[in-house]
Amino acid sequence: MNHFDYRGGVLHAEDVAIPEIAAALGTPFYLYSTATLLRHFRVFRDALPAGSLVAYAVKANNNLAVIETLAREGAGADVVSEGELRRALAGGVPPERIVFSGVGKTERELAFALDTGIFQINVESEPELEALSALAASKGVTADIAIRVNPDVDARTHAKISTGKGENKFGVPIDRMPDLATRCARLPGIRLNGIAVHIGSQITELGPMEAAYLKVIEMTDALRAAGHTITRADFGGGLGVPYVMNEAPPPSPAEYGAMVSRISAGKNLKLAFEPGRLIVANAGILVTRVVYVKHGASRDFLILDAGMNDLIRPAMYDAHHDLIPVVASDRAERAYDIVGPVCETGDTFARGRTVPAFEAGELAAILTAGAYGAAQASEYNARPLVAEAMVNGSDWAIVRPRPSYEEMLGRDRLPDWLG
Repeated sequence: MNHFDYRGGVLHAEDVAIPEIAAALGTPFYLYSTATLLRHFRVFRDALPAGSLVAYAVKANNNLAVIETLAREGAGADVVSEGELRRALAGGVPPERIVFSGVGKTERELAFALDTGIFQINVESEPELEALSALAASKGVTADIAIRVNPDVDARTHAKISTGKGENKFGVPIDRMPDLATRCARLPGIRLNGIAVHIGSQITELGPMEAAYLKVIEMTDALRAAGHTITRADFGGGLGVPYVMNEAPPPSPAEYGAMVSRISAGKNLKLAFEPGRLIVANAGILVTRVVYVKHGASRDFLILDAGMNDLIRPAMYDAHHDLIPVVASDRAERAYDIVGPVCETGDTFARGRTVPAFEAGELAAILTAGAYGAAQASEYNARPLVAEAMVNGSDWAIVRPRPSYEEMLGRDRLPDWLG
């Protein structure tokens, strides 16, 4: 569910007509709905066992306005870099609600996490454990950690966003956990609190998640029986969202929460979850303008002013995003290859997509673009970074301006011998 709908034939974001924003801001731009962000967060939070930590996965959308909107509602943050940790703090997330994940945390990043006093560091390898122990001991502090395990469970999602199979780079093999727990007990500066798992993103069935979570619960029982104090379970994120209109939706947060409650009942664990896409995907759209309608030898092309540098998911993941007109028309539908202006054949949003016929200059909205859209955007082809805006009822604001060409060029520096 989202808060983008037609009123009088014009697409609105909450109570704001999208052409009004396009006229002021220019295209392309991302547009986020506050009401949708809050609704998605609340529905997910309320489906979970009481006392759970919902740490929003900042990598999905790291705009400070998005982070602060969720932080004020009680969200924590799941971060995977020092930059994301700093963004979470700047967005008002208290350190005690921040989890630091990621396979390649540097000494500098670990030091900053320790100095900040965050809730938990998810350790993903034995070398990282040793490095963190030495660093924490040198600072005279104790790091609260969970070990991220790799349960060798196939999430049955796209290969590039699957993280829980044996061949993936994430976590340690779950059968190594007893030895690692014993090692943690002997290391200075380390307090092992729990086990973490995350098997992938855009997961559209509960079976793989339940299989992974059961392995965590079984390992928790085994470690407790061996005398280790395990008080937390971090179940990660990954629950999918609907990208295609009129297709069967993924499991609901209520169904997911019921599964989690059933398998964790009576275990006396502090549960943590790290949803990203589930919260922000349908809360954002990419507004673009048709530059040309080109009639090719064998197909028609709808050429947009948004490109793969603005939304790379179709090129990188073969991802589907619905596209609709901002101003409805009664024209017949036509099949187009929907493409951008970037000098790459891969700059294609859809092939042979049937949509209402467009004319040059008209606005279009690419849906379900709030997650991994702006966060993965670039300035490829020297195109200025895409702008971002947010609506809240009848108000709207720019939350990341589009840089000017002068600002973009001004970041470069010539060496002395070219000066």
